[in-house]
Amino acid sequence: MKKNICVFCGASEGNRVEYKTQAEQLGEILAKQNRRLIYGGGNKGLMGVIANAVLAHGGEVIGIIPERLVKAETAHHGITRLEVVENMHQRKARLSELADGFVAMPGGTGTLEEVFEMWTAMQIGYHEKPVALFDTLDFWQPMLAFLQHSVNEGFIRESFYNTLIVSDKAESLLQKMDDFVPRDLQRWVKK
Repeated sequence: MKKNICVFCGASEGNRVEYKTQAEQLGEILAKQNRRLIYGGGNKGLMGVIANAVLAHGGEVIGIIPERLVKAETAHHGITRLEVVENMHQRKARLSELADGFVAMPGGTGTLEEVFEMWTAMQIGYHEKPVALFDTLDFWQPMLAFLQHSVNEGFIRESFYNTLIVSDKAESLLQKMDDFVPRDLQRWVKK
């Protein structure tokens, strides 16, 4: 079982209530399965929703947040452990270090940047941890269509594209992450 699940998600709740509902559901399942939430340490948006859901169901939450966001009063001071770092680069490095796998929920540019960094790091062999998209309301489908276009155009190997885990159900997503077996990552790197 992947114990430490890093979740990237928006600092807003989005325009539809289902985004919040799915974040609550994922948080509840993480807690009930005795998994630890590793996340960006925020108290707003889906970040705050999932952290509060994990805590409400007796789970553990570790947040990593840069000083600048603490000063902007977005830090969640009610979580199990809040680590303050100097900048976003240190935040991502620490999230990567603590996590056994990565999930991207709906979010904006920060979420995109974080999930792509972790997926790319897997491609070039920096880690062998699963990377997953929680596809609430088909949120990720336009991006997946673009990624498939990149495969078709010869910029992403299909074998690597297929490592990306996608599900619209929290339990299924976590099970697929648990079942993930890294295979010779170097085959995805063009020589």
